[in-house]
Amino acid sequence: MGNNKTTVGLVYGGKSGEHEVSLQTAFAVMNAFDYDKYELIPFYITKQGEWRKGTTLQAPLGKLDQLKLEQSQEGTEAALGAIFSRLYGGEAGIDLMFPLLHGTFGEDGTIQGLFEMANIPYVGAGVLASAAGMDKAVMKKLFAQAGLPQCGYRFFTKSQWERSSFNLIMGVEDDLGYPCFVKPANLGSSVGISKARNREELEQAVELAFRYDLKVIVEEFVDAREVEVAVLGNDEPMASVPGEIISSSDYYDYAAKYTDGQSEMVIPASLDAETADRLRELALIAFQAIEGSGITRADFFIRKSDGAIFINEVNTMPGFTPYSMYPLLWRETGLGYQALLDRMIELALERYNSKQSLVFANDI
Repeated sequence: MGNNKTTVGLVYGGKSGEHEVSLQTAFAVMNAFDYDKYELIPFYITKQGEWRKGTTLQAPLGKLDQLKLEQSQEGTEAALGAIFSRLYGGEAGIDLMFPLLHGTFGEDGTIQGLFEMANIPYVGAGVLASAAGMDKAVMKKLFAQAGLPQCGYRFFTKSQWERSSFNLIMGVEDDLGYPCFVKPANLGSSVGISKARNREELEQAVELAFRYDLKVIVEEFVDAREVEVAVLGNDEPMASVPGEIISSSDYYDYAAKYTDGQSEMVIPASLDAETADRLRELALIAFQAIEGSGITRADFFIRKSDGAIFINEVNTMPGFTPYSMYPLLWRETGLGYQALLDRMIELALERYNSKQSLVFANDI
């Protein structure tokens, strides 16, 4: 741009069950940007999936509700036109896109694919890593291939459940036992997760999870500490100090993460140096197992009985809300909020530029 500022398209909202969380993240990020270096263009996706493009911001919006752009703002056609403009030789008004969408239709590779088609740089993980990081069953297969230690689990589809729920229940009881956790396979932020203590609760938990996804994963209960590590980078990623979640509830559920603010985060986690180093090493292995780029948060269990480490999952679009672990881990590691945002944008442009040198079929 002529003013030498980098123009960033901030995409938030979305059709997933985590629409409100996305708004919180977008508001926090918007307020953290250095407006001497960047100008922001807000792209709001409604719960119905309609896009609305706002005017260029030279300063953050004052209230969270202002992020819900009115219908008077430019709609879907104009918003997508702005994103695709550089592909058709138009003025490249946006230097890169910054998706702040949690859950399906945002964290799962779909919007990343849109940006790839538009040939525009974007912050965070690519299509494959986003999709693999969202689908817990696929993620666990990749972790197993990489030799990462995991707790016991089973997964099945809605059609399998409808055909043979009794056999699936017996399998869960034989392999995992009670209590166990039931989760939608493709949802983040603990929405739709239940703890089942008996067969009746298991059936109810599975039915709840199927309201959010067509595939469900059941995991054995591990009496463990919950520890998380932030990863940042592309080909040479770095891992942060570990942080520990001490939950306000029976497990780290949606309310504990986003609404009640009662979960305690201990950063750095109280761990011996050997365990902390091992967690950082495993976080990098997990990042590379899903072919990550940009950012990822790796979540672990440390079993209380013997100190055994299990990877739980990775999150390729960790939140940036006031209660979020990811930026706090980097702050403790020596990288503040603004510097973290700068680095994420550098990584996005670095990945984009490295792909531009590739030869495609029509160039041969």
